[in-house]
Amino acid sequence: MTTTTPLPYSVQWNDTHITLLNQQALPSKIEFLELFTVKDVYDSILTLKVRGAPAIGLTAAFGVALGAIQENTTDLWQFKHNVTKHVTTLASSRPTAVNLFWALKRMENTLQAANSIASAKSALVAEAKKLFSEDVEMCRKIGEYGLSLFNEGDSILTHCNAGGIATARYGTALAPFHLAKERSFPIKVYACETRPVLQGARLTAWELMQAGVDVTLISDNMAAHTIHHKKIEAIIVGADRIAANGDTANKIGTLGLAILAKHYDIPFYVAAPSSTFDLSLESGISIPIEERNGDEITSIQGIRIAPENVKTFNPAFDVTPHSLITSIITENGIISPDYRSNIPLFVK
Repeated sequence: MTTTTPLPYSVQWNDTHITLLNQQALPSKIEFLELFTVKDVYDSILTLKVRGAPAIGLTAAFGVALGAIQENTTDLWQFKHNVTKHVTTLASSRPTAVNLFWALKRMENTLQAANSIASAKSALVAEAKKLFSEDVEMCRKIGEYGLSLFNEGDSILTHCNAGGIATARYGTALAPFHLAKERSFPIKVYACETRPVLQGARLTAWELMQAGVDVTLISDNMAAHTIHHKKIEAIIVGADRIAANGDTANKIGTLGLAILAKHYDIPFYVAAPSSTFDLSLESGISIPIEERNGDEITSIQGIRIAPENVKTFNPAFDVTPHSLITSIITENGIISPDYRSNIPLFVK
């Protein structure tokens, strides 16, 4: 018998500090970290203790608020200068997920609009909390639209972790599964392990099991066989940045799944809030792709699996061209091609 456990929040504001679910510790233990400085927040993002584009943005926003309330200067110009430096520091933590920069821009605009230090501090805390509440509602709506695309008994494949622990609540690509469970709407989920950091194995499988969702874990190289033999009806993934033409950056391995979906003639859906769109970029060719330390490939959980001194190539993301994407699911509705014409109708 499957038991369900309430999913913990990925990030929480506690007036004097931030409480963060340490995603690096999952699934072996549920550990919460207390972040007391902007440096703590920066390090948590850089080292993947928090990951998932929306959760990164929320953590950074709370980080700005934290840095602001700790400023002791009585000069408004100096205060704004110091807090802007916090914004710049946090913006440098990871380059690909646009939610980070979107959230920080909201915080910076709030900072610049303030006419006193006291009002700035309270406004920054309020704005970060507002971002959190908005994300909960956006994810729920994404789940509603996403679930409308599936039928009872469907088998759906997903990749990486675009769930409740990667957002404020519910998630993006996993939101339909959480809502399906709430409504006794049977769906089978197959989760790719997602090498090299194993977000699918460590996080998605754990999260869906916590919620009582029927989930089966597969290794990444089993995807084609699984689609064929388990009669997968659709693939749904999250996104870290979506260009104006619909090209989408997501966790490495996403492009391969989109190609498989095309081959097997099944829908390939991207689920993301409007904050994930970067309309300043004409196409995915302009999306910066983070490359991470090769140790993530040569070792698993600290155990070396590759020869010493082997060369590595470790991009954290890839870009799926819009031509391979069936629809993009947002809180404002489901976007279909032509994306360049239709995205502006849903994303302001």
